[in-house]
Order: sequence, then C-alpha cells, then structure tokens
Amino acid sequence: MDIIRIIIAILLPPLGVFLQVGLGKHFWINIILTLLGYIPGIVHAVWVIAKK
Repeated sequence: MDIIRIIIAILLPPLGVFLQVGLGKHFWINIILTLLGYIPGIVHAVWVIAKK
C-alpha cells in the first residue's frame, strides 16, 4: 500500500499525505510546501509516508 501512496505523492503530494495522516499538521505543511515549489512538496510527502 505504501508504494501506491508514494506514487500518488509524486503526482499530487498533498493527497499522498492526506491518505497517510489525514487533515493533520503535516497535511497543511505539505500544502504550503507544494505551493512554494512542487519538489519540496514531493520530498515532504515521501518523507511522511516513509516515516510511518
């Protein structure tokens, strides 16, 4: 299941984080990072998914 979440995180980083942790602080941090730059959003999303 984590592989699917990582693929989703590469395509839509906030969705990948949402599927992992819900509407928590990491979701909102990822929204901000994705708005500031797509790559930081991807890195953060993969980190959140891999950490669990």
